[in-house]
Amino acid sequence: MNTLREATHEYLSMRRALGFKLREAGARLLDFVTFMEQHRASYITQQLALTWAQQSPVVQPSTWAQRLRFVRGFARYRRATDPRTQIPPEGLLPFRPQRARPYFYTDDEIQSLLRAALKLPSSNGELRPWTYHGLFGLLSVSGMRLGEARNLELQDVDLEAAALTVRGAKFGKSRLLPLHVSTCNVLADYIARRKRLWAARPTQAIYSSPTEGIGWMGARSTELSMRYPAKSVFAAYPTVMDRGYTT
Repeated sequence: MNTLREATHEYLSMRRALGFKLREAGARLLDFVTFMEQHRASYITQQLALTWAQQSPVVQPSTWAQRLRFVRGFARYRRATDPRTQIPPEGLLPFRPQRARPYFYTDDEIQSLLRAALKLPSSNGELRPWTYHGLFGLLSVSGMRLGEARNLELQDVDLEAAALTVRGAKFGKSRLLPLHVSTCNVLADYIARRKRLWAARPTQAIYSSPTEGIGWMGARSTELSMRYPAKSVFAAYPTVMDRGYTT
């Protein structure tokens, strides 16, 4: 029988081959294996899993529940080759996340946001205002995730075909995203500005370093991205809206 560490690497490799990135889960499971080795434990027990999950008293209960969920998934896999493995039950460390109520920006609010972006301070002809203007606008009309938009490169933009290639999306797949002619015009203008101002930069990223400070608006960017598919659904089912089914 292989060791817990070997089994962990096999488990992560199998899941990643199926398309799961498991960045956080992978790191935490390797921490768990180290904990088990320190306790000279060759198989998973409910008590050890619980002790490891609750190691830090300063983290939120949601983090405890997440850690135990990582171990639970691995334990189910390990049980097939080691019957001694104890799978932590679902009711252990229960936690129900409090999800924020989504907010859908109106057209007027989007326009106000884009105008405000163009008024951002910049020096020496920096691209910063145009970067935020283009990024926020693209999120609001395409449904792209923030990370997908930030990863766009020049080679991903085909203005003649009016399409973007989104690489490394969910489950590591790529997809083509059609663009409206008005979006193509804004992108073309931005790329022209970028080429003039970043001529000496080797990067191919469309939205490069100026976007490094936008991590704080991750939740808000999700609502910008959700605006497009939500409007599409509402437009496709006008009778539902007419009947008042708006929630």
